[in-house]
Amino acid sequence: MGANVARRLIAFPCAGERLAATLDEAPGSTGLLIVSGGNELRVGAHRGMALLAQRIAAAGWPVFRYDRRGIGDSAGENRGFADSGADLAAAAAAFRAEAPGVSRILGFGNCDAATTLALFHQTASIDALLLANPWLAESEGDTPPPAAVRARYAERLRDPSQWLRLLRGQVDLGKLARGVRSLARPRSRGLIDQVAASVANSEVPITLLLARRDNTAIACADAWRGRAFDAVRGRIPVLEHDTASHSFARAADAEWLHARVREALG
Repeated sequence: MGANVARRLIAFPCAGERLAATLDEAPGSTGLLIVSGGNELRVGAHRGMALLAQRIAAAGWPVFRYDRRGIGDSAGENRGFADSGADLAAAAAAFRAEAPGVSRILGFGNCDAATTLALFHQTASIDALLLANPWLAESEGDTPPPAAVRARYAERLRDPSQWLRLLRGQVDLGKLARGVRSLARPRSRGLIDQVAASVANSEVPITLLLARRDNTAIACADAWRGRAFDAVRGRIPVLEHDTASHSFARAADAEWLHARVREALG
């Protein structure tokens, strides 16, 4: 970290439990609130969120990361992202209390952390959103979302070597059959409609980030083209990066993500 940057461990209350957080201090009046996806700790996959926080704070913006209930160092029951609105609101309040110079909060999350922000940012009074690869699809077992399956099949149908593999018996027909069956499953509209309604009713700036070849991003892009998002599609910019890395783990991907975060911080 930069010479003038300090990192503090913090505990704050949420629904009768104690949650753990990390604050990278900096003098900026805009702060970055990082929400962790899945069951990841606040350090992030490959320490990606900790490294991002370090760089952003060194550039002058304070950064707050936390573990929701039942994850990492936080007490309580892990009820998943769909029941984490109270955690987000408590984290935003703790950020403001611990960094009183912050007057504006940018919320950033990847995968279902982005979905958490989309659903609950208004009750947490978050001022702007940067949503990476939001989770908008339901999948079963190890089968990717249908939109991702369609994209993979379209890519392979254009590749002569894949036809040769099929003729030689080198294709797992059982896996192929499961993929084809997944295309026939009706899309779950519940989560898509909830997110669409929430962002449509929001007045804060929102930017969507997609890792173009990631399965979750492919499913999100497919949902984004649907009728549910007609009301907001024209006012929410979508920025795509040509990678299959869901967590922007490669050096070039991390640099792209860092640049987008700094742009959003202003």
